[in-house]
Amino acid sequence: MPETNGASYAAAGVDIEAGDRAVTLMKEWVRKASRPEVVGGIGGFAGLFDASALKRYERPLLASATDGVGTKVDIARRMGVYDTIGHDLVGMVVDDLVVCGAEPLFMTDYVCVGKVHPERVAAIVKGIAEGCVLAGCALVGGETAEHPGLLGADDFDVAGAGTGVVEADAMLGADRIRTGDAVLAIESSGLHSNGYSLVRHVLSEANGWALDREVAELGRTLGEELLEPTKIYALDCLALTRTTEVHAFAHITGGGLANNLARVVPDGLNATVDRSTWVPAPIFGLVGVEGRIERSELERTLNMGVGMIAVLPQDSVEVALSVLADRGVDAWVAGEVGAREDGDGAVRMIGDYAG
Repeated sequence: MPETNGASYAAAGVDIEAGDRAVTLMKEWVRKASRPEVVGGIGGFAGLFDASALKRYERPLLASATDGVGTKVDIARRMGVYDTIGHDLVGMVVDDLVVCGAEPLFMTDYVCVGKVHPERVAAIVKGIAEGCVLAGCALVGGETAEHPGLLGADDFDVAGAGTGVVEADAMLGADRIRTGDAVLAIESSGLHSNGYSLVRHVLSEANGWALDREVAELGRTLGEELLEPTKIYALDCLALTRTTEVHAFAHITGGGLANNLARVVPDGLNATVDRSTWVPAPIFGLVGVEGRIERSELERTLNMGVGMIAVLPQDSVEVALSVLADRGVDAWVAGEVGAREDGDGAVRMIGDYAG
């Protein structure tokens, strides 16, 4: 056909060559996020994982989860820092998988941009791959999509899906919890990836705080605090299941501690959590004070310093704390499970935060 000056994909804003370069740049990082069961590399139409590895299970149950990181991506965009947001994505996905006791096996990602900047996309995928290494899972594939006209040239979003496996008779959950079980709180690394619409409104929009503002209470700039990656607990939680008895985990994400812990507390029982057993990191108090936000609203939105809960028998507590301490993870007994009385919900928060 004769050449014309008609429309083209490039003229519409999609740069195929930039996309190809982004794939080339990210391959190095994806190779590092692998497992022996992965077949082939990136570039195919689907990621392949050798399921014969599951033959060692009597009754393997596959667990699946998907998530994003919400409006935290806006902080990364404004800071021009793209290689940590992937840690957040992996943490939000694999730490949901491990709640039932599942070992994360592999993830896929979806990166959507207004314009492909190859180095920027590669940095995002680098963070995802690093997160997968921290979780012990493989990054078997993904998709980079360019959406000119829908997203600005510097705008982007990320999402991911993960698959894990757990032996059927080892699956954790509410049916295992008993009266007298201890509620073990595991420290968060900060805000993680929830509540950023509120945090951004309070600290950036309503009060005009700049991301490069040095904040004495935080010991760093506001932007550095807000970009602190989500803690990835998967291998820590699996270490607990291997070394001691655990009845349930609760990943503290959107909805806060009480609402997420309530998801694993069975009918007839109640988990009491004592706030006086820990001091939330300064960022939580800063958001509350600057936004004049009531404690109940903060607790419904933010993790308040607890990223994961383990519910386990009292005689497992000492070993669990020792295992976590050896792994560099701070944890403490924050409460106990008892019988639910009339008028009680699944979780009862008592006391005031220490400090």
